[in-house]
Amino acid sequence: MIRIITPRLRQLRIVSLAAAGLLLTSVVVATPSNAQEAAPAAAPASDIPGVDEIRSSPNLRQIANLPKQAPFDTTAALNTDMAFQGKYAFAGNYNGFVVYDISRPSAPKITSQVNCPGSQNDISVYGNLLFLSTDSSRSDDSCASVAQPASVKESWEGIKVFDISDKANPRYIKSVETACGSHTHTLVPGKDRKNVYLYVSSYSPRAEFPDCQPPHDSISIVKVPVKTPTQAAVLSTPNLFPDGGFPGSETGSATTGCHDITAYPSKDLAAGACMGDGVLLDIKNREAPRVITRVRDTVNFAFWHSATFNNAGTKVVFTDELGGGGAATCNETVGPNRGADAIYDITGRGDARTLAFRSYYKIPRTNTDTENCVAHNGSLIPVLGRDIMVQAWYQGGISVWDFTDSRHPKEIAFWERGPLSATEALTGGAWSTYYYNGNIYSNDIQKGLDVLELNDWRTWTANLTRFPELNVQTQPGYLSW
Repeated sequence: MIRIITPRLRQLRIVSLAAAGLLLTSVVVATPSNAQEAAPAAAPASDIPGVDEIRSSPNLRQIANLPKQAPFDTTAALNTDMAFQGKYAFAGNYNGFVVYDISRPSAPKITSQVNCPGSQNDISVYGNLLFLSTDSSRSDDSCASVAQPASVKESWEGIKVFDISDKANPRYIKSVETACGSHTHTLVPGKDRKNVYLYVSSYSPRAEFPDCQPPHDSISIVKVPVKTPTQAAVLSTPNLFPDGGFPGSETGSATTGCHDITAYPSKDLAAGACMGDGVLLDIKNREAPRVITRVRDTVNFAFWHSATFNNAGTKVVFTDELGGGGAATCNETVGPNRGADAIYDITGRGDARTLAFRSYYKIPRTNTDTENCVAHNGSLIPVLGRDIMVQAWYQGGISVWDFTDSRHPKEIAFWERGPLSATEALTGGAWSTYYYNGNIYSNDIQKGLDVLELNDWRTWTANLTRFPELNVQTQPGYLSW
């Protein structure tokens, strides 16, 4: 919904070379009959599941569901983004956030819930710190705040900081107000590891909003000293579009800020999805990111929503949140190229790098007109030698797809529920779906936490990689060839 790495040294733990050799050998000798190569990934268009009915390809199955719990169990308390650390998953919700114990993926448990309203509560973690984005105007910065118009100067929006050293009892320790609030934020570790930076994305300024004045072509950078997080403060507000962003059209949003940024710290790169523009950023100087190149799609893209790099840092997948996440866009009327992913190759070197469009990808299933469906948050699956990601599509479900060939992406697995209702349009489905240390975790807007198991020969090597901490928009690298 549109008004929506390891920090530290993202070390990955690799199983012994001997085990890797055995696994890779098994991949090479696998046949279609025992590796599910021939399993159909897509259900026929006419085979639409009924209300709450589950359908999937044979290689992707649900192993757990933990429904939303009070006070987050209302239809207005939307589940949002996720982050991971050790045996814990952290899940945002419009009313706060939940800490899950996922030490047994097939039996997740709630460790704690923090009631702290302020949509969307986009979330990230770093060591003992947790960060939440507030992008709804509140009466103050407390967790007891109430909605208050942004036209009131004293209203507050921005970043909240929590101490999560005790996962059962997170403590709210600091707030930082940012211009136009914080729809999303991206955590970028400082090179000295003494500080972390939050690249705060926000948009939609209005003349009557004292703290969100047009033009708003910038992001906010919040600097957080790791040892003294209560000193967190806005460092700067760099203008990414000094000559103005996309002015907008009948089919595309004007650029008045960014929606989301994905950083790839080890490669000093970031990709910004900025409403009407897609940008590639140089973040070698963490405190002064700069645009290398930008691209527009005035034919099929309505709202540049998010981005994902491939592991080599040679491709970017941008998503289009057509309809704001609240419309039925996965149908024959909309077609395959709108509300889709767009795959770009990064060509050239240094400041001469450009983004070259290669193809679109959209789930190959037709939804009902009561199902909100659009390309949303996903992550790479750390597969050796291939570019494969898992992605949420709201009520379109979950798709695992291969974009190793940028010009010919293809789905290799899917899982979906039927519509929430057969007669009325209700907001629901998978908001964020990420791969983490052997399983796929999905934060469903209404249904709670889903855990899935992928069993496909093309992704077996992902089991060689373990991340101690994962914020998907702070993309970690992993061993490849």
